[in-house]
Formats: sequence, C-alpha cells, structure tokens
Amino acid sequence: PTGRSFFLSSGINAEYGHARHLMNDLRVLMPHSKTDSKLERKEGLFAINEVCEMKNCNMTMFFEMRKKLDLYMWLSVVPNGPSARFLVQNVHTMDELRLTGNHLKGSRPLVTFDKSFDEQPHLALLKEMLKQMFGTPNVHPKSKPFFDHVIGFTNFDGRIWFRNFQITAEETGGLVEVGPRFCLWPIKVFSGSFCGEVIYENPEYKSPNQYRNEMKMEAANRYKIKAQKTAARQRQEREIIPKEDELDQIFHTITQDELNG
Repeated sequence: PTGRSFFLSSGINAEYGHARHLMNDLRVLMPHSKTDSKLERKEGLFAINEVCEMKNCNMTMFFEMRKKLDLYMWLSVVPNGPSARFLVQNVHTMDELRLTGNHLKGSRPLVTFDKSFDEQPHLALLKEMLKQMFGTPNVHPKSKPFFDHVIGFTNFDGRIWFRNFQITAEETGGLVEVGPRFCLWPIKVFSGSFCGEVIYENPEYKSPNQYRNEMKMEAANRYKIKAQKTAARQRQEREIIPKEDELDQIFHTITQDELNG
C-alpha cells in the first residue's frame, strides 16, 4: 500500500469502553493512520469519502455503535470502493488482556493470512483490503524501518479472527501475543465506497437483534414448558385418592368414649 488509513467513529463515547479502547489499540498498530472527530449520523456515510479525500487517505475504517450494544466496522477503499461491513465480536483490548508481548511503537507489521483466504473470491477481496489497511507503507515518516511484530488473520467458523504477536526470535520464529483480540463477521461487500451493488452477502449472518429475539423466545418456551409440567403434576396430585392402609389401626388407642359406646 502507498496511501494512508483513516479512522472515524459514530455513536461511540466514554461509556462504551471496549469499542473506544479497541479503536485506540488499532491506531497504535497503524502509525500511517489519521483520525477525525466523530461523524454525526445525519451527515451520512458519503461524507466519509469527502473527509478522506481532504485528508489524502485512500483507505478508511469506520466504527459505528448501534443500540448501545452492537459494534460494526466498515472497511472502504476511497473513493471508488469496494467496501465491506462487519459485525465486531469477542473484543479483548490490550489493557484487558495484559499479555507479556511487547513491540516497538511505529514498527511495520508482517500481515499474514491463512490459506483459506485464497479459496473463495470474497475472502480474497477482503484479504487485499485488510492488507492495505493494516500494512504500513514503506518509508512512511511515522514508521520504523523494520519488522518486529506479526498481525495474523484467520478464517474460522465463518469469521475473521485478528491476532497480534511480537517476534521474539527471528531464527526460531518465536512469537508472543501482544493484543488486541477480536473477530469480524462479514455481512456484505459493496462494489462502491459505502454504496453500490452488493457483490457478496453472507447467508449465515444473523443480526444481533434476531439473535436476541431468538434467545428471548427460547427462554419463554422453557418457562412455558416448565409451567405446563408443574400444572400437570399438581393436577395429577389432586386426582390421586390415597387408599386406606389396613395397618393404620394397629397402634390406635381406644378412647373412653369408644369403650362406653
């Protein structure tokens, strides 16, 4: 890559620590990035292209928080696309993990992908976009001219898993994880920058709202089944008439009234 990357966010403030700290961690990993103030929702996504052109950036990473629960990430090649939207899951920041790995700030990363990225067209496209986004350009003014950490992307369970490792021994290939950790669930890939024709749509994607509704329905069904079992048991207990036991009268004490009678 020869250009610069750009960060934007919408709906993220100090209340949502995971999202904000994840953004800060990624900014540290990319010395070639630039940032801007929060994007107002009323401005729309097309305003990002204009801001990127003013900042002389050809890639952008845009985070948006929905319903104060769900974090989404956009990757886009400015200004003509393509662009991709992901659901960000399993976020663990550097401060949260407190791993022993450490690498020099501003050093260039080795961006690696597993072989499955070359087996499907949409994964090959996402591979190129991620490589351009996270790969620090050579001789960039804010970067160090050597490699001392590895950024790895792994395709597993329909998601793209992110890991960052420090190179501890070049001869033996020793690695120590630094962080952060997160995974990206692809939703759609568009031909343009935040617009255009849908060139890929994940058939296995399930929105967080749909997932939460299914969990509520499952909990409601469990409660309904439990209530039905309880009502059936109580009805059965009422219908059972206990039989008189012949041995109940063995230890019966005869009273004076019974003797007089």
